[in-house]
Amino acid sequence: MSWNESYRLSWADFKGKPNNNVSAVAITASGITFGFSITQTDSGKVVKFSTEVNAHFYPDQSWYKKELADNHVLGHEQLHFDITELYTRKFRQRISQLRTSNSIRQELKTLHNNIIKELETAQNTYDNETDYSRNYEAQAIWKSYIEAELKKVSRFKSRESE
Repeated sequence: MSWNESYRLSWADFKGKPNNNVSAVAITASGITFGFSITQTDSGKVVKFSTEVNAHFYPDQSWYKKELADNHVLGHEQLHFDITELYTRKFRQRISQLRTSNSIRQELKTLHNNIIKELETAQNTYDNETDYSRNYEAQAIWKSYIEAELKKVSRFKSRESE
């Protein structure tokens, strides 16, 4: 499922089997998909490139414990997906600053690796600072922060049709 500004996750989107061996109440599986194509001349000179970058939610790998989950936890999980969208936008922004060159393939791979690391760090920091949604004040601060950050890179947002 692609990120969509007008769609908020619901518990019905979480189709995975809950893991009762962990203390987590819910898990959001989301990530950035990335592909690119490069056009070269017969002599091997790169003349153009295109990319596709999307934020995705994976319903079959996402789960929740019905007896423990509530709307506050759902909001926490939605923000995980919103953080994925934020880093998708940052990735698109960085790609937009690249110039076509013979090293574009490596530049794109490096950007991709860097953004994945940054996304992972942000997701972990979010969980740590909000105590996995249990710290309501930190949760509210993160929600405001992510909304503001998404606005800063709104011209790189995922389109509804993707």
